[in-house]
Amino acid sequence: MANTSASPASVTGTTLPGTTQTADGKTVINDAVVAKIVGIAAREVPGVFALGGGAARAIGAIRDAINSKDMAQGISVEVGETQVAVDVTIVAEYPIALQDVAAKVRASVISAVETLVGMEVTEVNVTINDVHLPTDDAAEQAEARVQ
Repeated sequence: MANTSASPASVTGTTLPGTTQTADGKTVINDAVVAKIVGIAAREVPGVFALGGGAARAIGAIRDAINSKDMAQGISVEVGETQVAVDVTIVAEYPIALQDVAAKVRASVISAVETLVGMEVTEVNVTINDVHLPTDDAAEQAEARVQ
């Protein structure tokens, strides 16, 4: 069997985003994997109640009901050959300072992507589309008891 692997210097054509070619072989990191890592990193930040907008959270609630969780909910990534740009949509907990939550989400995402994926993060845009109030949980529980 002939050896068809090429050294990095002799690789021609364009490589896919998230692809690393070496003399030993090729590694491809799918966008969905990067998005999942970003979602996990963002959820770990204190003050983040949930990820995603209203529709995404509604679908997420259905997934939760059937014990299936989308870790990339509310996450959008653009993966290049060596760099990643990220958009994160969150629901923050009240009364945590929103700028602090956003800064911690950025730091967590950058650390996770650079450490686990090995790519540079060019930007992390954080959109806070809602604030979760502790009274929201109490109201939901009260509604659930009265049927």
